[in-house]
Formats: sequence, C-alpha cells, structure tokens
Amino acid sequence: MELNGTIKNIGQTQEIGSNGFRKRELVIETFEQYPQTILVEFVQDKCDLLNSYNVGQNVTIGINLRGRSWENPQGETKYFNSIQGWRITQGNAPQFASVQAEEVLDDPF
Repeated sequence: MELNGTIKNIGQTQEIGSNGFRKRELVIETFEQYPQTILVEFVQDKCDLLNSYNVGQNVTIGINLRGRSWENPQGETKYFNSIQGWRITQGNAPQFASVQAEEVLDDPF
C-alpha cells in the first residue's frame, strides 16, 4: 500500500527499551477531497530513511498495516493498530490527486 501527501512533521529517533529498538514518527497530510492527517512509524534501520526529508515536501510512502492484541491484568483483550513505513520517495502528489479524482468521477459504482 502507499500513501501520498505532504510532510507535516518529522520526529526524532526514539530508543525504546534496553534491547536497542528504534522508532521514528512522520506525519503526512494526504491529497484527497477530505485530507487526512496520518501518523506513520518507521522502525529500526528504516528510521534513517527520513534523514533527507523535510517538512513541506510531497512524498509517497510505502506502508504496511500492523495489528496486535494485548491482554490487561483484568483479563480484557485490547487491540492496537499501527502504520509502518518501509519506503519513502519524493512525490508529485498534486498531479496524482487530480488523476485519482477523475477516476472516482468516471467510476459508475
């Protein structure tokens, strides 16, 4: 899957726990009729992919959806979702958005 949008925020790399796990968050705003603000996590060696990007750039991000469950001490199961980025490239998202809008208008279903 891919997301297209403008970078709104790039966080610093965080080290979590004592085993060296690294995470870095990026926020983009999509190019849709109703733009969405989406948080994407980059983990481990993928954190470094964000080093050459800046706020305001249009990008295309390759993502994976991740989910997990957790049982709390009271025995209740909770579910969590995350969006993990694995690739990022400069994008020309405004042109993509206009093509996408035309396709939606031409689709009879």
